[in-house]
Amino acid sequence: MAIRPLRYDAGARNVLGGELQPCSVDPVTGFFRNGCCETGPHDLGMHTVCAVMTAEFLAFSKGVGNDLSTPRPELAFPGLKPGDRWCLCAPRWKEALDADAAPRVVLEATHEETLAIVPLGVLKDHAVEA
Repeated sequence: MAIRPLRYDAGARNVLGGELQPCSVDPVTGFFRNGCCETGPHDLGMHTVCAVMTAEFLAFSKGVGNDLSTPRPELAFPGLKPGDRWCLCAPRWKEALDADAAPRVVLEATHEETLAIVPLGVLKDHAVEA
């Protein structure tokens, strides 16, 4: 039986003030694995930044202990490759920014809660078109 992903918060807003757009369904991303960078009380990592993966960021992430490129079939995780979109933890994205390894951001799919960690101007400087 297939499980249909449900939106956690249909009223979620993006960093631009509009309705939060999906980040990726191939691979399926998000704390709730519904394709959106939504957050909630159980999301301690704050998976709110929709980022486009780069080889540089994937190497950085692996180097700090979060290997996102190796497939983990037992967790239904395909492993990420450059060009994939993925909901990153806002503090991890900021850490990558400080290390000059931050991937580009899809503003329309990045949750407004990200603004508690990263200013909008900085996000805009690293934005790609949706």
